[in-house]
Amino acid sequence: MVLLPDAAGRPCFLLTRRAAGLRAHARQWALPGGRLDDGELAVAAALRELREEVTLTLPESSVLGMLDDYPTRSGFVITPVVVWADAAAEPVANPDEVAGIYLVPLADLDSPDVPRLVSIPESDRPVIQVPLLGSLVHAPTAAVLYQLREVVMHGRPTRVDHFEQPVWAWR
Repeated sequence: MVLLPDAAGRPCFLLTRRAAGLRAHARQWALPGGRLDDGELAVAAALRELREEVTLTLPESSVLGMLDDYPTRSGFVITPVVVWADAAAEPVANPDEVAGIYLVPLADLDSPDVPRLVSIPESDRPVIQVPLLGSLVHAPTAAVLYQLREVVMHGRPTRVDHFEQPVWAWR
């Protein structure tokens, strides 16, 4: 999770649209990230993935903290690492992984319709969605964004691992 100012100086987060040619979760909204390499810790992996996906090279001192792990239906555990990039940061999409990069003002997470919770017959847990950029961002990304809003923006301890993903994301 990269926090950085936009050209107007507003605090934003970086959101990507995954490339169409990816084997899994193509075209989905996502935060930069990926698997751990052998022996790699979460912070090192997050910084490496930032370089690989959006060409941002940030030092470990840019890490602000970590949010809660989010176990996915596809068998992964996401460990959100929150980092700060200054105004000079210019992310560039690696076209093999990222179709587009979007700077979204943090204030957009404070909309009255964030989050949207939906019931599905396949689970007794609510599916979380975050309306952004004229679309819906689904869990796990939506869960991480909601926790960012609650913890970072409002100082409210909030857990999100009970939120469900849409059925199509279970694979």
